[in-house]
Amino acid sequence: MLFNLRILLNNAALRNGHNFVVRNFRCGQPLQNKVQLKGRDLLTLKNFTGEEIKYMLWLSADLKFRIKEKGEYLPLLQGKSLGMIFEKRSTRTRLSTETGFALLGGHPCFLTTQDIHLGVNESLMDTARVLSSMTDAVLARVYKQSDLDILAKEASIPIINGLSDSYHPIQILADYLTLQEHYGSLKGLTLSWIGDGNNILHSIMMSAAKFGMHLQAATPKGYEPDPSVTKLAEQYAKENGTKLSLTNDPLEAARGGNVLITDTWISMGQEEEKKKRLQAFQGYQVTMKTAKVAASDWTFLHCLPRKPEEVDDEVFYSPRSLVFPEAENRKWTIMAVMVSLLTDYSPQLQKPKF
Repeated sequence: MLFNLRILLNNAALRNGHNFVVRNFRCGQPLQNKVQLKGRDLLTLKNFTGEEIKYMLWLSADLKFRIKEKGEYLPLLQGKSLGMIFEKRSTRTRLSTETGFALLGGHPCFLTTQDIHLGVNESLMDTARVLSSMTDAVLARVYKQSDLDILAKEASIPIINGLSDSYHPIQILADYLTLQEHYGSLKGLTLSWIGDGNNILHSIMMSAAKFGMHLQAATPKGYEPDPSVTKLAEQYAKENGTKLSLTNDPLEAARGGNVLITDTWISMGQEEEKKKRLQAFQGYQVTMKTAKVAASDWTFLHCLPRKPEEVDDEVFYSPRSLVFPEAENRKWTIMAVMVSLLTDYSPQLQKPKF
């Protein structure tokens, strides 16, 4: 039996910027989407097309609506287990992954450096093979991107980058979902990055142009993004007709920007550089002075944890700040990543306008 099911989002969802409706069903089952990510690794968004990233955001919105707004129980990962390797401490990555995987019926297993010391007490190759025999996927929060590459090469299960010194793809998915909810569409937005040329900026550079977003990034001299990342980002901008601007002037990067974004100036492992970095980043604090040159509809993002020298309280706690919805969306986006890499589930909500 063919029938149409159309569900309008409730007022709370509308206030969050959703404009989605449920799609057509055949015999009670959602029509299959052409994008198939099952079995893939997520090491960097460089390896994913714009349509594939949009699919993960679509799935994130679908799960958030069905579970949070409608109160449905979706045991999509029942019987599955997740290995979680954490060389670096974490609040949002650990909580979002553990609670999200469990909410979908799966079992997450948290492993610290006290439990598993990558490449030291056991080779990366052996670790990958053992984990492949006992879990359905691995999320690893590590220092070196090369460790993730080896795990992915040797494992027979999906490997997800929970953060590395080079990339933080699951954070950027949460950022984009937050902006999608707020603005209704990502295409045409100008992202203004003010801070370090770090893993967050690298992940934005590997994906923003694929949505038709422009990027203006300001970093201090000596703290620019990796040249190889910049070269590829320039290629993406050319292919997608977007603008990429790199500067050392924070106000220049903020000018006309819809979204002001910053991050910590001192990442884990850089503590000994604190004094030098604080000096180099003088003038990079995001304030209302910065916002004055931004677009009239400006918003603010920070992946947390935040330090006052990076952004003052007036901006951080303002109505324009989306940092706490951004933090919550870490949960819905990592759930979508797990579902897309481990199952054949298709979203029931109509695909949003990106």
